[in-house]
Amino acid sequence: MPDWLNAILLGLVEGLTEFIPVSSTGHLLIAENWLGHRSEFFNVIIQSAAVLALIPIFWNKLTRLAFGLDDRANRDYVLKLFVAFVITAVGGLLMKKMGVTLPEEIAPVAWATLIGGIVIFIVEAIYHGRHSRNEITWTLAIAFGLAQLIAVAFPGSSRSGSTIMLAMALGLARPAATEFSFILGIPTLFAAGGYKLLEELKHHDAHESWTVVGLACVAALVSSFIVVRWLIHFVQGHSFNGFAVYRVLLGAALLFFAAKF
Repeated sequence: MPDWLNAILLGLVEGLTEFIPVSSTGHLLIAENWLGHRSEFFNVIIQSAAVLALIPIFWNKLTRLAFGLDDRANRDYVLKLFVAFVITAVGGLLMKKMGVTLPEEIAPVAWATLIGGIVIFIVEAIYHGRHSRNEITWTLAIAFGLAQLIAVAFPGSSRSGSTIMLAMALGLARPAATEFSFILGIPTLFAAGGYKLLEELKHHDAHESWTVVGLACVAALVSSFIVVRWLIHFVQGHSFNGFAVYRVLLGAALLFFAAKF
């Protein structure tokens, strides 16, 4: 398969899975078992491309936050985003120094995928019929930051899935949890992408074609935009149980595959 086509396919996988609770990192690791391994630089950069789709979708919200800091509610929201981001950034750097790296085997991803599906079922059962709120409290802000670290430690758990499920378990409404998770993803994934880009410019370890990476980024951006637009409307009246079914079936299938091969 041509390298450019391989990259586009992986870009599509990233964009289609980054913001739904199924884990883009896990799906990329799975896809690379068939399409061939790519550098960590490639994977992080196309994640950053996928997050670009959030900017036009949340443009009104982002501009209100950026230019409305004189309003207490906006200022409070931005501070909570900042705290959640700092928790993730500091925790992520500490985990990197401790040697936490992405697994190359399917089994750990399969277990995280399967367990994550079960967690979604449990959280949705708790959430059903329960009064939920739309306010992002400081407890929730800290929980969002910690939940992102779960996704770093366990590829397959899903950044969006971990953050949204933990917030819902703590009483936050599904749409509010989804929105905060997505907006928090902007600085988080941009920071990760910027860090990797600086490393690559300094060391040139990835050996990736910039043209090929660019094609993958376009694929990730376009597919991510379509998925996010759909998901924002979906969460208004649907649970995440459908994603839980998918995760349980996929996790079980991957465990079977890992045992056989």
